[in-house]
Amino acid sequence: MEEIKIFYKLEVENFLNNLIYILYKEDYFNYIENAIQYKDNIIDFIDTNIHSFPHKLTPLPLFHLGSSYIFYKSNSRTTWYIFFEKEEDQYLITNISNNHTDIAMYFL
Repeated sequence: MEEIKIFYKLEVENFLNNLIYILYKEDYFNYIENAIQYKDNIIDFIDTNIHSFPHKLTPLPLFHLGSSYIFYKSNSRTTWYIFFEKEEDQYLITNISNNHTDIAMYFL
């Protein structure tokens, strides 16, 4: 089996780094370390599961976010949608969003 390579668009990297600040600032976590761990858990899920988790085709109205997606349920209230492009054993993470945004209506 070839080595899996995962790349993140700059916008996705920025989103994930800003997520730490937002989660802490909005009091989702009392400690910045917990917000960092939450973000790290999302990345760990992607790194561990992108190649084996069942991919789904992105709904047409969201196709600009990436042609495929997987989801990660971080807790009972939040599901993350990880959009990506795949070519052979290379993955480009093109967008990340969750069920608390407008895109959630496409996944009901």
